[in-house]
Amino acid sequence: MTKDFIPLIKKLYESNFAVQGGERILVFTDRIRKDEAVSEQDRDRRERLRKTAKLVSEIGETFGPCIFYEYEALECNGTEPPAELWERAFGKTITDQLKKENLLSGLIAKSLEADQVKRAEEIVLQKRDEAVDVIIALSNFSTSHTKFRDLLTEKARARCASMPLFDPDMFFGPMDVDWDKLDRESKELSVLITGADELMIRSPNGTELFMDIQGKDGLIDTGILREPGAFSNLPAGEVYLAPAEGKTQGKLVIEWGLTHKLKSPLTLLIEDGLVENIEGDDEYADVLNKRFEKDPLSRNIAELGIGTNEKASRPDNILESEKIKGTIHVALGDNSSFGGSVRTSFHQDYVVFSPTMEARFPEGEKKAIISNGKWVF
Repeated sequence: MTKDFIPLIKKLYESNFAVQGGERILVFTDRIRKDEAVSEQDRDRRERLRKTAKLVSEIGETFGPCIFYEYEALECNGTEPPAELWERAFGKTITDQLKKENLLSGLIAKSLEADQVKRAEEIVLQKRDEAVDVIIALSNFSTSHTKFRDLLTEKARARCASMPLFDPDMFFGPMDVDWDKLDRESKELSVLITGADELMIRSPNGTELFMDIQGKDGLIDTGILREPGAFSNLPAGEVYLAPAEGKTQGKLVIEWGLTHKLKSPLTLLIEDGLVENIEGDDEYADVLNKRFEKDPLSRNIAELGIGTNEKASRPDNILESEKIKGTIHVALGDNSSFGGSVRTSFHQDYVVFSPTMEARFPEGEKKAIISNGKWVF
């Protein structure tokens, strides 16, 4: 890390978060597990991520009390973080009460019943002033789609930036964007698709999807984290929603994993909102099939997202590629934190390039949204 990054990290605190004096900050990251099979290239990337997190925490100390925490990496995106991180985020009083009522272990396992989740929410609400004010999540595996994050932002009203897979070079690309313009354009797109009954998506790679979105609002992720409870990826730039469970039909062709291009594309055949089969011989098919065997809920079509960041460009990092203006992405697994009903320790996005997307509204009206990767609304 060089001094060139220091003013850009300060801008993160000053512009994106507008941190006020005395606010409590938590920065966390993860380290490679001993049992992980990791390429040298990926090992180098993850070491840069850890160093970035450490520097972000050091600069955070100039803005207010800053906690830095590192833990052993989890298995995949969407897995709840360890209890030690909960304590650092929510404070000892809240976590002790959650433990006393046998709720914390269930939250981490995503196994609580609805009434137990409600009780956990009540505990956080009662003592929310003890939680931190600002969270910068620089772990390799995302905690965005977890109850940990949901309780922090929705109940404790903390402001949270989720930055999994972040690379410091992103400061000079998708982080160097006109945030107000991105916010304005994302809101325009959100308004446009809200109220539609169905989205129809096709792309040159063979993707063809029909998504029921009746009653779903287009949510926005714009990187502006100045209000209590704000949550965003950084780099940001998308409109997203949870399609109606059990309704999506068609096929999704994936060409990229999280940080690499597949040797050959895989076709995910989708029926009634679930991945029913995978066609193709890339080894990543085995990874997905093992995940599906472990938990069938991972087959769920969880999210449809539309990229809105004109400075995003690289296809080899899902954190950035899903934000590329004119792309769409589809996620599998958990969607319980943004309007869906599926809870599972898995959430993974896949980007579709050069899509064509059309929205169908009540009474049969249709509107073109994207044509071959270009906005047309």
